[in-house]
Amino acid sequence: MPQFGRPATPATEAVRAARDFLFDHATDYDGAVAGFRWPELTEFNFALDWFDVVAGEHPDRPAVTIVDADLNVQSTSYGELSRRSDQVAAWLAGLGVRRGDAMIVMLNNTIELWETLFGVLKVGAVAIPTSTLLTAGELEFRVRTAGATYTIAPTALADRFAGLPGEVTRIGVGDPVPGWTDFADSHGGPDTFAPDAPTPAGDTCLLYFTSGTTARPKLVRHTQVSYPVGHLSTMWWLGVRQGDVHLNISSPGWGKHAWSNFFSPFLAQATVFIFNYARFDAGALMRVMDAHRVTTFCAPPTVWRMLIQADLTQLRQPPRELVGAGEPLNPEVITQVRAAWGSTIRDGFGQTETTCWVGNSPGQLVKDGSMGRPLPGYNVELLDPVTGEPGQDEGEICLDLARRPLALMSGYFGDEEYTAEAMRDGYYHSGDIASRDADGYLTYVGRADDVFKASDYKISPFELESVLLEHPAVAEAAVVPSPHPVRLAVPKAFLTLAAGVEASEATARSIFDHAKANLSGYQLVRIIEFVDELPKTISGKIRRVDLRGREAARVAGEETGAAEQFRYSKKR
Repeated sequence: MPQFGRPATPATEAVRAARDFLFDHATDYDGAVAGFRWPELTEFNFALDWFDVVAGEHPDRPAVTIVDADLNVQSTSYGELSRRSDQVAAWLAGLGVRRGDAMIVMLNNTIELWETLFGVLKVGAVAIPTSTLLTAGELEFRVRTAGATYTIAPTALADRFAGLPGEVTRIGVGDPVPGWTDFADSHGGPDTFAPDAPTPAGDTCLLYFTSGTTARPKLVRHTQVSYPVGHLSTMWWLGVRQGDVHLNISSPGWGKHAWSNFFSPFLAQATVFIFNYARFDAGALMRVMDAHRVTTFCAPPTVWRMLIQADLTQLRQPPRELVGAGEPLNPEVITQVRAAWGSTIRDGFGQTETTCWVGNSPGQLVKDGSMGRPLPGYNVELLDPVTGEPGQDEGEICLDLARRPLALMSGYFGDEEYTAEAMRDGYYHSGDIASRDADGYLTYVGRADDVFKASDYKISPFELESVLLEHPAVAEAAVVPSPHPVRLAVPKAFLTLAAGVEASEATARSIFDHAKANLSGYQLVRIIEFVDELPKTISGKIRRVDLRGREAARVAGEETGAAEQFRYSKKR
């Protein structure tokens, strides 16, 4: 065995061949889609068969670089992380962690997160990445639903674990707490780890709770290959390459963190870059990106919207690749960033249940407002939401299970009924609606739950929100139906305002006029309510379901103390 890492296996070379094919077709969309094939694997362990192997090839390359709020830098190389995760794996095995055991991993963006995830992978146990923002009740629900017998978390959050069953082993990062096993003890263990057996490709690797934008979170089961190898599509969409410094702004505990802070950059043999700011400051972020030569950058729409409120020219060396994910990007954001940085933000689409499966890929024409085309390895169909007929110009985004992508989840853990519903009639159903143009580009319409009827016209909240965000006074927007006795519903917008803008009738009138000039008559926003913030999931997605319920209660007279409503009037 080399000083760092492990020797390559047939599985390593199969994944490498698929990865290198995508590298060779980095800007060749047609060639990549036509020629890409998912590797066929019966055994695979991402930590042992991939990361440790590439760590042996370039042990000194930074694997994870973390900059804290005071601009202190901690950088851990591939070789160091390979050795350290061996040490953590051996220590976990000594605690009794066995293949298949489930562990809640509730850590911040600190190096212990990567050490733990790799250690859990090497043992063959199951990681359940979880946000540190969860309440005690939400944590208890996740432990019970997943059947977790181990947890790891900062000891500063120990009080949230008080209600868990006594048989759950608690591992703490930070100051020691009675009854908790101290993660610091892992540094005293052996530096090498020997797995008890090869890892079957179909074994459970990760359990992820969905963000819960419209319902209670579901538990997604991913295998040892569906996310670890499936993120080849995400890597290609991101445009991340060997030696890149990749910054993805995402909190641990959500699928997007695994997309861009774990699997994709390590598949590419790049560096994961983290900036742990205490409070978001667009100027500070751009200065750090400049100082550390960030080459590829991914951020959710919330961050992009805050960035365009600042002077984007502060960033002297914009990254080569810019992408957005989490929710669709509005064209106004893309336009402003392109004007300042000379590069176009490339949107993409995927879910916790999948990797990235639709995107604007590097080197291709980007149609503003479109989320791109199906990525290599994915066969996308638009199905009529009512009849289920494929081949639609607008419909539910689905995957043909006859050509099932390796990257699709195996199902919802412990819920065969919901899995069957999602996989019905030979397709995986995303629950999202899109339209397709003559060139095959898909444009997001909205969640099937969010699209509504007004005067018998179908309304896409996203389309209206995109127009509202073009107004300089608007920082964020969410459109929902307001019940109406004649029209069934009318569009209502909940808006947060840009800094320094007054929530006044004059501001509302200006926004109404802007909407009238840029929307069809049936799409006109009829009611505006200014709010300090929009309800969001912990992962940052807008919970329109909360706003729909709030508006329905207001109209029914069940809500008291409602904020002032500004209404559209033709007389103005």
